[in-house]
Amino acid sequence: MSAAEEEVNPYELLGLAIEASEQEIRTAYRQRSLKVHPDRNRGNPDAARKFHELHQAQELLLDPLRRMALDAKLRLKEARKARYAQYDAKRKGLVEELEERERAFKKARTETEAQKKERWRENERIMEEGRRLREEREKELERRERERQELEKKAQTGSPGLEPPSLGPLDTTVRVKYTLVSHPSLTTAESIVALLTPFGPVDNSSIVLSLKPSPPKKPKRGTALVPFKQISGAFAAVCASGRSGNGLGDIEVDWAEGKEPELIGWLKKMGKLGTGSGPAQADSTRPAATPAQQTPLSADYKPAASAAQAPSSTDFSSFPSTFPDLDNLPKAPSATTDVPGLDYESLTLMRMRQAERERLEREIREREAREE
Repeated sequence: MSAAEEEVNPYELLGLAIEASEQEIRTAYRQRSLKVHPDRNRGNPDAARKFHELHQAQELLLDPLRRMALDAKLRLKEARKARYAQYDAKRKGLVEELEERERAFKKARTETEAQKKERWRENERIMEEGRRLREEREKELERRERERQELEKKAQTGSPGLEPPSLGPLDTTVRVKYTLVSHPSLTTAESIVALLTPFGPVDNSSIVLSLKPSPPKKPKRGTALVPFKQISGAFAAVCASGRSGNGLGDIEVDWAEGKEPELIGWLKKMGKLGTGSGPAQADSTRPAATPAQQTPLSADYKPAASAAQAPSSTDFSSFPSTFPDLDNLPKAPSATTDVPGLDYESLTLMRMRQAERERLEREIREREAREE
């Protein structure tokens, strides 16, 4: 039995005197263990504990050496009680005070050791966490370095994998969210165009504007899908989202699909997309595409009627000056159509963009209806 278990007197647990024989011990154990056996007391959670204590008491008393040590301890305890009973009140108080101090000292020492162990474990945890973070940072830096070297190697060998991805049907479209309390004038498509035109030319005829709640209630918030004619304008507007200096204070501007276009990610991966705030020079430093090569989704597409009105870059544009020349990339031959300047692929992409815009408009209206 452990020190904690020996605090319970085995003789008292079995109901025996200190002079009991082995046969009396076995008989008392058998009688009491049957009463608290777990199989007979399935609803009593303490039955197993009591049965175990009886078994431990029997083993201790049937071991001659352990029983001899226990008897000596019990006799010493009885002698101490008898001697203590003869003390006067003052001496009893001193003895109790001394014993209380000893217990307090042992408790304080145990708590101090526990605190030291806890601090040591915490320091070890922090050190291990630091080592893990440092290893992860080193692995990340090594991975980026390998990727950079691979990109440089591919650039030197002219690998076709470095070609920029094509524009998606909604890559030039942004979603604008605002409250009419902060911007009461943004209730028409024309006001949205006037707000976002400084970032780049906007496709006025394709703007989708939704004001909630619907009339006859007074609108409180607005949501608009605004297609830019160039991805650089859309990128500049998203970068200026929430900046009061650019006229977009308290206005949230994000990509229509909720994620960054693949072309923007490709530019960042190639290291060609910086954080410059100056005007972009891409349109002025590269040769313009021929009318037959221009499409509504190309980076330099400009309708004939509005080309002279909207500049190709503005002071708000943050698009890089190293924007790749998409017009010089080899293009697959496509079937011609009766509309000059548009091929079959361009018409298909226009229809896809219109269908995707209608789907997003339905989703926005359904989401706003659920929020109400």
